Formats: sequence, structure tokens, C-alpha cells
Amino acid sequence: MLVLAGCVNPFAGSNAQFNFKSGMPSQAAPGATPDATQLPSNTHFTFYAFQVDSTAGRLYAVQDFEVHPVVDLNSPCYIDVGEHVEHPGLHVSQYEKVIDADVGIPDYTMPPASATELDKEKAGTAHQRMENIGKLLGSQGPGLFTVSSASPAQYDLTMVDSGCTDTSKIPAPTCTDETSNKRRLDLCQKFWHEHPGFFEGTDRSLTAPLAGTMHGLVDGVSPINFAPLGGVQFFVDDALAGFDGYAVYWQYDDANGDGTPDYPMGVTPPAQPDPGTLLLFGRPTMPTRDVTHVHMTNDANSALTAELAIFANLDQDSTHF
Repeated sequence: MLVLAGCVNPFAGSNAQFNFKSGMPSQAAPGATPDATQLPSNTHFTFYAFQVDSTAGRLYAVQDFEVHPVVDLNSPCYIDVGEHVEHPGLHVSQYEKVIDADVGIPDYTMPPASATELDKEKAGTAHQRMENIGKLLGSQGPGLFTVSSASPAQYDLTMVDSGCTDTSKIPAPTCTDETSNKRRLDLCQKFWHEHPGFFEGTDRSLTAPLAGTMHGLVDGVSPINFAPLGGVQFFVDDALAGFDGYAVYWQYDDANGDGTPDYPMGVTPPAQPDPGTLLLFGRPTMPTRDVTHVHMTNDANSALTAELAIFANLDQDSTHF
């Protein structure tokens, strides 16, 4: 018997776990005016570690992220994807309408006598799916928000067709023929491939989005089954030990890659580079069993808080990992 021996290098970074409370702001949809609980769509958050030396305080960028509703029914690429969906590339806003046409049941509450039990089930399930999407978006109370990977990319809304015929554009959501669905699927997947950090969620699996990475959920309750949800984690390469404080800032994106945030008209750029607007800050308490705890607050809004737990130096951690 041949025995092969090898070694695995341990991960020397850290695991940072956040609980963001329900007041955590989210990015507005592209083209939409932010409301009081939102930031502009072309922004992101950065998690920083803070250290004070003999001359000045220093910030070390640890992780960029964004906060979005788990799904966006107005997104041109909120579509069905996968081998087991009925119409790949169909815009989800049209799902109930198309399934009703497939099974010949215009109103699931009054199926025709000829309808099979399977057809009735499909029509009822399609209606319930759309009801659940509305609940996720907050139609009957607080919605759900995901903490995702960050990307300066945004859909070019001029590349969305007002109809179904322009083969160079994403068809309008109301285009439900198979040719339009295929073109929508191809163009959306091409965009996601070109912008791997871009987030596009799906109600079919909250933890496996159509594009981007889901790091967790802002604390809340599922509007569908009322289960408590929340908890966010980042695995980072840095050993986050020995810092004097931790912070979350928000900043405008740098879509053109020139090293300067894309400040909108009416916003005066700072004279010196800065990390953006401070949202949350906290100082670590004494570690307990190698866990650093940080209670983070916002000076202007006492309701906006977060809890941070850091498992640092994972290659040396024999307690938790």
C-alpha cells in the first residue's frame, strides 16, 4: 500500500462576527432617491481596525461590504436561474402570471373543473411565492436585509429595453416569451461574470444569491415564518488582535478606478483623503477565552448599534476552531 503524506497550512487570519441591528442603513436601488433609512446606491461600507501610536491614530481597512434588501423586484436581473426552474431567465415579477397561463388557471381561488390537482398546486404555490416576496420586501412589516459583497458596478438602465425586440438589450420584465427569457438570462449572467462582487439576491435561496456573496443577514425576524434571523461573518487574512478600536464607515464608490470616490454633484470632496462617514465605532473589551467583544454605537443615533465578536489568530486557536 502506498501512503501519501502531506501538510495543510493553517489559516492565520481572523473570523469577525457581527450582529447588525435593525436600524442598519441599506443602499437604495439604482436610480432611486434614498429615504431616511437608506444611503445612495453608489456607496459601500468598510470595516476598519483602529490603532493609536505615539503620534496619530491609524485606520486599517479590513473588509468592504454592502447592505441590500434580500431581493429587488425592480432589478432587471431578478430572474429564475437553474435546471429545476420552469422558465430560466423569466423575470420573477411575472412568475405567477406565466405559471397561471401554463396550467390554465387565471385565478387560483377558482380553478376550472378540468384542472388537475397538480395544476391547482402549481397555481397556489405561484401565488404564495409572490406573497412571500412581498413580505420579504416589507409589505406587511419590516423586510429582510442581507450583508453582501461590495462592487462599484451597477446595471446600466439604458441597456434595459422598453420592449422585447432589441437584441442588444435586456428585455423588459414583462417580456415572457422563451426568446426574451434566454436573452435576459444570457445578458444578466454575462454582467455577473464581469462583476463578481455584484450582489443579486433570490427568494429561492436567501443564502445562495444569483450573484455575489452573502455574508449574513441584518438582525430581524422572517416575515414568512417569524423565525429570528441575523448574524454576519467575515473571514479575513488579518490577525485582528491588539487594536484599540473598530469602526464601520460608509463611502462613495470609485466606479472609474481613479483612486478617488465618485462624489456626486453638490458634495464637496474633502481636502485630504478620508475613509468616509463614520457609522459605528467601539473599543474592545478584555478577551474571554480568546474572543474579543466590541459594542459599537453611533453618536447621533442611539438606536443604531452593533455587536462584534472577533476570533483572532485562528491558526493558534485550539478552543473554537
